[in-house]
Amino acid sequence: MAELRSRLAGVRVFVVEDEFLVSIALEDDLREAGAIVVGPFNDLGSGLDGAAREAFDVAVLDVNLNGTMIYPLADELMARGLPLMFLSGYTAADMPQRFATLPRLTKPYDLTRLIDAIARLAPPRED
Repeated sequence: MAELRSRLAGVRVFVVEDEFLVSIALEDDLREAGAIVVGPFNDLGSGLDGAAREAFDVAVLDVNLNGTMIYPLADELMARGLPLMFLSGYTAADMPQRFATLPRLTKPYDLTRLIDAIARLAPPRED
């Protein structure tokens, strides 16, 4: 993990994840990589509220939140021009076509691939 420690330094990552253990692991892994975690939020309502009031660089969204799909939040973030990716067991074929080009990783996630994806989505850092 040492080589990943600063990859996301200062990047504000908005997280919506309903599975408690995944949420905790994700939060820990992102912080270890230097990110500032916004959330995690565990349902669509709190995610929508958080997205309206919090500043962030990249969103990482679970697709299915205890039976409620994340699509309204994803649509809102896309309309605002904010980068996002999905972290889910859903395949591209399971999701609406409008999300086909968005980055998606499956759970359980590979930490290196997750950090790489977020780093690609994040705006360039001003050093």
